Amino acid sequence: MAPIAIGDVIPDGTLAYFDDHDQLQHVSVHSLATGKKVILFGVPGAFTPTCSLNHVPGFIEKAEELKSKGVGEILLMSVNDPFVMKAWAKTYPENKHVKFLADGSANYTHALGLELDSTERGFGIRSRRFALLLDDLKVKVANIESGGEYTASSAEEILKTL
Repeated sequence: MAPIAIGDVIPDGTLAYFDDHDQLQHVSVHSLATGKKVILFGVPGAFTPTCSLNHVPGFIEKAEELKSKGVGEILLMSVNDPFVMKAWAKTYPENKHVKFLADGSANYTHALGLELDSTERGFGIRSRRFALLLDDLKVKVANIESGGEYTASSAEEILKTL
C-alpha cells in the first residue's frame, strides 16, 4: 500500500486515549479533524529516545505558535496501547495541547500506509516517523521519514509550511 500523500483525504480510523476522568475513550480520527486544520504526527514508539527527547517535546514547545497559525488540534499517535500512551503523556506536565493517541494494533498506521517493520529488532510493527498537516481531512503537507530518522517530521518543519 502506498503511503498517504499530499492531496489525499485521510482515511477514518479509531484511536484510543484516557480522558481527564481516567476513562478509556475511542475516537474517530475524522471526528477530530473534520472542518479543522490539524497536525497528526506519528512516532515509532513511546519512551524511545528520539521520540521522547526531540520529536514530542518539539511539538509541545511549538504548540502555541502552531495554534496561532490556525492549527486546531495537535495529535500524536504511536503503535502502543492507551495505558502506555497515558503514562508517556504524564512525563510532559507542561503539555497543554498535544493529544496522545494509541494505535495499539497498528490498524490506523496500516490504513495510512506508514508501517515500519521492526520485527528483526524485536519491536514488531511500528509507525514510521511522520508529520501530516491536514485541512478538513485533506493532506496539505506529508513529511514522512523513510525509517526511524528525525529530520522532515519536526514541529519546526511543519511551522515552515504554515
